[in-house]
Amino acid sequence: MFDIGFTELIVIGVVALVVVGPERLPKVARAAGHLYGRMQRYVSTVRSDISREMQLDEVRRVGQDFKQSVESAASGVEQQASVVDDYLRGEVEMLDKSVRAEPQNAPLPAPAPGAEADQPDAQQQSLPLDEPDQNPAAGEPPSGKTA
Repeated sequence: MFDIGFTELIVIGVVALVVVGPERLPKVARAAGHLYGRMQRYVSTVRSDISREMQLDEVRRVGQDFKQSVESAASGVEQQASVVDDYLRGEVEMLDKSVRAEPQNAPLPAPAPGAEADQPDAQQQSLPLDEPDQNPAAGEPPSGKTA
């Protein structure tokens, strides 16, 4: 802390001996030692407080970075969920249109031989086989939209 050599300490001791006197010098030296110890403890406490504050700031900074990364990941997931939701809503609309486009009063097909005759009013659902496949193959993005 201070750049004091041995010779400077001897000069300070001699001056203190002359000023204070030989009788009170041990008491004054003891009091000076206690004050020096208190000063060292105070400086140590201040250093540890500063170090603790620096660590707290670093933890807060890391916490903010983590929070931002989680928020960005959550927004990415929300965007992907929105894309999937839009795609599925489009598929549902297309299915609704195809179901509504079927003729309402189409004649019922004749029951196949061996089919049970106790359900005469049961209708069979027909599939639109003339339309192209609306479901993309595995691994392909939906038509018109990219994931």
